[in-house]
Amino acid sequence: MPNEFERELSVAVEAVREAAGLCRGVQAGITPDVLAKKDKSPVTVADFGSQALVCRALHAAFPSDPVIAEEDSAELRRTENATLLEQVVEHVRRVRPDANRDEACRWIDHGGARGYSDRFWTLDPIDGTKGFLRREQYAISLALIVSGRIEVAALACPNLSNSTASSHAGAIFSAVRGRGAASHAINGDLESVEIRVSNQPEPALARFCDSVESGHSSHDHAAEIARQLGITAEPVRMDSQAKYAVVARGEADIYLRLPTRADYREKIWDHAGGVLIVTEAGGTVTDVAGRPLEFRHGPELTANRGVIVTNGRIHDRVLAAVAAAGVR
Repeated sequence: MPNEFERELSVAVEAVREAAGLCRGVQAGITPDVLAKKDKSPVTVADFGSQALVCRALHAAFPSDPVIAEEDSAELRRTENATLLEQVVEHVRRVRPDANRDEACRWIDHGGARGYSDRFWTLDPIDGTKGFLRREQYAISLALIVSGRIEVAALACPNLSNSTASSHAGAIFSAVRGRGAASHAINGDLESVEIRVSNQPEPALARFCDSVESGHSSHDHAAEIARQLGITAEPVRMDSQAKYAVVARGEADIYLRLPTRADYREKIWDHAGGVLIVTEAGGTVTDVAGRPLEFRHGPELTANRGVIVTNGRIHDRVLAAVAAAGVR
């Protein structure tokens, strides 16, 4: 059916666009003094505000759909956090002027589902919190999962250029399973552009994209994998699912999210949006053993270890290098 999930796609894109506008407003207020004090309240305000707006849009359009998201309002409702809640509501009102504190908290808590459903959304309201604070890369990631398959994805990257030919910041990436992936200007001014992964067939010439934070992925293992593949260029390091977007539009060829400890499992909201965008752009995403990622186990990828993202053409050789490096 050519129009299947058309409404879901439209709602998802507009929801992450609204959330991105809120996040930009909060980020504009981050001063050097805030950073010097290591004050994380701006990202907390943006995180809650982003989730409130996206979950409001999902509930209005699809009231029966559960949402597995990262936050809940319990902390905001505490008396000592009244000022923080007021800041969240102030930013939400810039988009939804009639919002009040109770509504904002209810919208946030609409993301409180934790069990698997045959149809549900998963949301990361701000992926890349340290990148947000540094005014670098962060993302708002939203995906619809039906019968265990990712069907719709919308990924807003407010500080990423909107096309390979433009330095203007702000892009939304979207995909519907079986219909390809696209990039849109975040302000909606330009038409969408189809995106494709690179056709690089030589691992030694591949461009690596890696996490900034070593706590998110094993940098030592990544360096050994690069050595195994003959890659000598320094990796491009950035925060958030913006790395998926960079692979999807052919600006990088490999993104590794390697396990940092034996008991860690990835959260579904950290990957679902990016996975569909890369695969619909022609790439391949598996875990470190080459298994597809399973989204049937609630908030975590409990059946998988790590995540390997490539342009597809070099995936098997990357997996072989991962195994040779001792990543399990």
